[in-house]
Amino acid sequence: MPVVGTRAAFLVIGNEILTGKVVEENVPFLARELFGLGITLSRIVVCADDEAVIAADVRALGQAHDILFTSGGVGPTHDDVTIPAIARAFDRPLVRDPVLEARIREHFGARTTDGHLRMAEMPQGGELVASEKMSWPVLRVENVWVLPGVPQIFRLKFDLVRDRLARGAPFLTRAIFTRCDEGEIAALLAEVESRVPGVAIGSYPRLSDPEYTVKITVDGRDARAVDTALDALIEALPADRIVRVER
Repeated sequence: MPVVGTRAAFLVIGNEILTGKVVEENVPFLARELFGLGITLSRIVVCADDEAVIAADVRALGQAHDILFTSGGVGPTHDDVTIPAIARAFDRPLVRDPVLEARIREHFGARTTDGHLRMAEMPQGGELVASEKMSWPVLRVENVWVLPGVPQIFRLKFDLVRDRLARGAPFLTRAIFTRCDEGEIAALLAEVESRVPGVAIGSYPRLSDPEYTVKITVDGRDARAVDTALDALIEALPADRIVRVER
């Protein structure tokens, strides 16, 4: 059954992120995907490879959101502690899945190590989701989807998850590119957002860009409300300061 709900959180796990050794690439990808599915990404947390910390974050974020995604810490090395941390968060024992174990032994043959076999462990009662296109499964425990940290594999595995997520009404977005200063349009943006229910208006300055200085966005689920807010902004902004509009 699809995971019910439209509010999600993302727990990014890894010392390499916190120390700057690796540039995090999964956040923008997941944010775009969930936005397109009509799911609100409400919280992003980054934590270290610490079992107790991960367990506490999984427990808190999972309880406060309909869906929780994690990335990182699912490999064969000593610092890959995400799976035991999730078992700890749900107060469940770790068990070794026989199908995963057999697949690992088949793949590595005589080179199979205890480290390899750690990747066959999962919290008791977890679900393994696979498909014909992606035979190596994704683990789900209750409302928590456990994904790898490597961006290429993260994206492939998200394809398994996508069709199992309950979708809300899709978000719509519009944009106005201007030569305005944020300070001079701040009151206008706040006024239009308060006047048109169901829309979120954002402004994003751009430095040293020859084309525009501030991008204004209007997001929402109702097309009429989004377009009403967009038209109100276009009418109120100085025409000679508008570079272009994306509908």
